[in-house]
Amino acid sequence: MMVRVSEAIDVTISDDVIRLGQFLKLAGLIDSGAEAKAVIADGEVTVNGEVDVRRGRQLAVGDVVEVFGRSARVAR
Repeated sequence: MMVRVSEAIDVTISDDVIRLGQFLKLAGLIDSGAEAKAVIADGEVTVNGEVDVRRGRQLAVGDVVEVFGRSARVAR
């Protein structure tokens, strides 16, 4: 799967890294922590084009997260 970086919205974080579950909520890609846990566990979330089922996955600036056809890039 290709990461469509040009379609990703930039979401600014205040620290150097953020956990995947937190980023999904911050970016508005999902509504709650419970939903984040479920969609990550179900393999619905990709990080840089690869499925990742770790809710605690550390994301850094430049990483692109996609779920349900919507994507967001970690920005500083």
